[in-house]
Amino acid sequence: MSDWVLLGLIAALVMLLLLTVFGFVVYSGLFTEVVVSAGSPPVGNITLAYKFRVGAYGESGQLFTDGCSISSKLCSIGVYYDNPHTVPPEKCRFAIGRILSEGDAKPSEEQIKRFQKYGFKIFSFPAPSHVVMATFPFTTPLSIHLAVNRVHPALDTYIKERKLCAHPRIEIYKEDRIYFVCPLARQGDFYVPEMKELERKSRAAAAEAEDSRTDITGADTMSETSSISMEATTDSRDTSVATSILLPFPASRGREEADNRSEHSYSESGASGSSFEELDLEVTGDGEGAPGLLPDMGCAGNQEVTDKWTKEPIAAERGEE
Repeated sequence: MSDWVLLGLIAALVMLLLLTVFGFVVYSGLFTEVVVSAGSPPVGNITLAYKFRVGAYGESGQLFTDGCSISSKLCSIGVYYDNPHTVPPEKCRFAIGRILSEGDAKPSEEQIKRFQKYGFKIFSFPAPSHVVMATFPFTTPLSIHLAVNRVHPALDTYIKERKLCAHPRIEIYKEDRIYFVCPLARQGDFYVPEMKELERKSRAAAAEAEDSRTDITGADTMSETSSISMEATTDSRDTSVATSILLPFPASRGREEADNRSEHSYSESGASGSSFEELDLEVTGDGEGAPGLLPDMGCAGNQEVTDKWTKEPIAAERGEE
């Protein structure tokens, strides 16, 4: 009889343990409905202390920990610039840090010096007009992993269905909520200086490669045209002159136009997506529609838009506060 009692106690303990785990997962947001909307962001313009990295998004956890160890009372923020399903993990770019101030408030000099002492840099994001956003409960460390695997696919679907240009992906950990924010315009305003420099170098390299291709194409064309013009000289000198000066002007003109573009034109031009002004901007009640975070800018070509987000990040650890 005592054996049966012991087995019964063990079974009861196992059941209690399973129920506890299940309750914990539910409390973390397992069954929380993910609602994606377009509207005003959850915070206004912000000043943040951040560290920039190039590498797998799973490495962001240590940066979150670094920021939290300096000041545990501030809100965490993560800015993810690349789509990890189209960009190799070692080339993904992101910035992680803490929000020092919001709105008209100014961060204290003491705060700034403390973060700078540990290698953080200071930057400000202005308040955007509209964003695509979603929220998720932030009740336990497990909430982060659930949010990453549930919210990003919902954002991808919403953005793809409406053919929007919305990037980068910004995560704000504020009190008991995680805010996922995707600016709909002037995305370059959310590029920290290191990211802008990488983009500048990337565009310069692309322009140089285009110059090389243009020079080669122009040289080949000039060579072929010259031979034709020499053979045709006996028939008409005017024809040979007109033939011998063909090309490379169209390519050169395009290059000059590219060089004259604004710093953010790689996101401002050529967007095939819908204007955010055509959306039914939604405002929800629990802080999701509160006035403003960060500003506006457009998108580049389809491949760049794909690289700069159209799906969820790798479900690796993002780190805990």
